[in-house]
Amino acid sequence: MGDTGGGTGGGNGGASAGGYSRLALLASTTDRAQEAADAIEAAGNWVPLEEADAVVVIGGDGFMLQTLHQMLDDGRVIPAYGINLGTVGFLMNKARSSRALVDRIARARAVAVAPLAMTARTHSGEERTFCAINEVSLLRETRQTAKLEVSVNGKVRIAELSCDGVLVATPAGSTAYNLSANGPILPLGSKMLALTPISPFRPRRWRGAILPDHSQIAFRVLEAVKRPVAVVADQKELRNISEVRLQIARERELTLLFDPGHSLDERIVTEQFLV
Repeated sequence: MGDTGGGTGGGNGGASAGGYSRLALLASTTDRAQEAADAIEAAGNWVPLEEADAVVVIGGDGFMLQTLHQMLDDGRVIPAYGINLGTVGFLMNKARSSRALVDRIARARAVAVAPLAMTARTHSGEERTFCAINEVSLLRETRQTAKLEVSVNGKVRIAELSCDGVLVATPAGSTAYNLSANGPILPLGSKMLALTPISPFRPRRWRGAILPDHSQIAFRVLEAVKRPVAVVADQKELRNISEVRLQIARERELTLLFDPGHSLDERIVTEQFLV
């Protein structure tokens, strides 16, 4: 989703917005985002990200995801208020407003988003763990169809799924790749996960499942050498996998800030009526 890029942060001092007394400012490397950041930075005092209690993120959904992942990797997560200067801006707020930025942040509604924790094992036995805010996707690496065993809570539900791939999406990510793969849109407070096949061949009539978000989901790659599969957790990829396990990481919950009337759950409802 959206654009990617580096960041810019500013000086010392403090900016006050509601309960947030120390704000950091980050912007993607696009010209539009950098110009907006220069104007906003000149209008107030900002602190480095490591000293802030909230961060203003300027760019698109991709840069917001990059920022959230960086905070998860650093082990210090603070609320994020996005300003959309990207393409879609599903995780962001509108760039234009008659209200001052500090006032917008003071009035913003906090929305909790819990990421997926994904552990994958490769053919060689290497094991890696990543977090995904939108979705975890398993994708065939070659022209050969992927063959996957699908288990939920330790029980095999599909012994052999032949497909281009399969994904598990959070409510926050259900309108991204999941929707493009004909998966269901999940309301933000639904506490559900979407398990969605990508171009399934067999079972021919299986179109996916909606699972409680406390479910433990596992995939085993069948004929892994002949039919290699990669796994992608948002923006991080691992190739030649043999097994993937995932579940919601409630202890790593993130907070997004939205203007009243433009919150993420409202956008998810609105998306279901677009034609």
